[in-house]
Formats: sequence, C-alpha cells, structure tokens
Amino acid sequence: MKSSYLRASAALACAAVLTACGGGDGQLLLGGQISGVTKPGMVLTNNGGSDYEIPVPSNGTGTTTFFFPTRISSDDKYDVQIKSTPTNVDASSCQLLNNKGRAGFDVTTIQIACAFKTQALTGTVSNLKSQLILVNGADRVIVPAGATTFNMARVAQDAPYGVSILANPAGQSCAIANGVGTMGAADVNNVTVTCEP
Repeated sequence: MKSSYLRASAALACAAVLTACGGGDGQLLLGGQISGVTKPGMVLTNNGGSDYEIPVPSNGTGTTTFFFPTRISSDDKYDVQIKSTPTNVDASSCQLLNNKGRAGFDVTTIQIACAFKTQALTGTVSNLKSQLILVNGADRVIVPAGATTFNMARVAQDAPYGVSILANPAGQSCAIANGVGTMGAADVNNVTVTCEP
C-alpha cells in the first residue's frame, strides 16, 4: 500500500514538472524564424486550420521569430504552410524548412524564407562622349561612350534607391534627375543623366 502511494505521488510530481516546463498536452510552442516580412499580409496556417498573421518586425530587417498563439499538444502532427503573402513578396520564392513533423517538445526550428519582388531601375543618357560610371548602393555600372540608356541592378519593392555618379566622363560633367526614391510596384525608367559640354 505504501509503495503504491509513493508511485502515485511520484507520477503526480512528474506531471507537475512537465506542465511547469511546457511539456504537457496543449503547452508546446510551434514556431521558428521567418524572413521577408516588411509589410502586413504574411499569414501562416497549421494543418490548414489555425491561421496566424506575422506582425511586421520593428527591427527593419524583415526577419523575426514567430510562434503560433495556439499551442499544440505532445505527439500532435503539425504542417505549417503559407496561406498568403504581403504584396511586395514573391510567393513563388518562399522556401519552408522543418515545417512538418510530430511534436515531442517545443517546436522552434521552422525556417521560412521569402524574397521580395524586384523592379527594373533604368534611365537615359544624353551627350555622353566618354565612359561614365554610375552606382546605386553596391551596384556599379559602366556606361560606355555614346550610350543613350543604362540599366542598374533590379531593386526590391519598397527599398530605397539612389543613382549617383561615381566617375564623370573625361572632360565632362554630368547631372542626374529622378535618381532618388523608393521602389514601388512598377519599374522605374525615368532616371536621366545629362552630360556637358
């Protein structure tokens, strides 16, 4: 009788410890890390029924950790998928890792990475008599003598851009118009470079 009592007490103690540590049924976390969130609209779903919209991270990087508000139980199957994406995200680019399985402990290893939609950044050049070098951030473009157009690297939607002159052509001075802005949902093709004399 005494050993039965001790076994029952031990079982209750173990259950209390598991619950306190988040190891009991309905107490397990389900989440991980996600990138590509700079606007509202990133909605995840678990098993096609439990939806969660990821808050826009305040750190400005678009990357944050996430956890579904509804916790799961031990031995539950989970299948986290993307239900919808923000307007500036290329949904076809999203990759999910460790998003399916059966819970034994807190699930914190889901990885979701999405790329932003990009738009062209182009413009025109006038009166260019020798080589010109333009930059936009780390992007560097050499525009040859006589060229009338140029193409910078594509820019992510909602990202800032600023086309500037790294090196003027020999014997000339060039000025840029419409070279600074924030990329929208359409290509930017109105940047103009005018060289004199």
